[in-house]
Amino acid sequence: MKKLITLLAAAIMLPAFASDFPSGSPKFGTNYETALATAKKEGKPIILVFSATWCPPCQSMKKAVYPSAEVKPLHDKFVWAYLDVDDTENAKAASKYGVEGIPHVQFLSSEGKNIDKVVGGLPPAEFAATLSKVLKEAK
Repeated sequence: MKKLITLLAAAIMLPAFASDFPSGSPKFGTNYETALATAKKEGKPIILVFSATWCPPCQSMKKAVYPSAEVKPLHDKFVWAYLDVDDTENAKAASKYGVEGIPHVQFLSSEGKNIDKVVGGLPPAEFAATLSKVLKEAK
């Protein structure tokens, strides 16, 4: 019974940890359709981060890359969505973009067209350079 209670508590708390971003992180949404609508309205490209709480490289990116000094100047230039691959609501988007490994970061235009993707973790400077490249291609 004690194990069952522990497992239930973990299952309830997992989504809370998934949305717990360090200070200085970009403003992440957690819904694919909302990200598309926001990007179209604001005219900004989209960053879809496909991730999971159990993925060490994903958590490393979450803690050290997205809130980094190198990436911070680019936060407001994009619409950011953090999509947990274990959440069934994200299965359709993960399938659409061929997510097989995580972290999988998909870059889309404000109209939802593919621009680029990164699969695997990157250091802050390399991720910031990728964001700058995506911004140029999005225009």
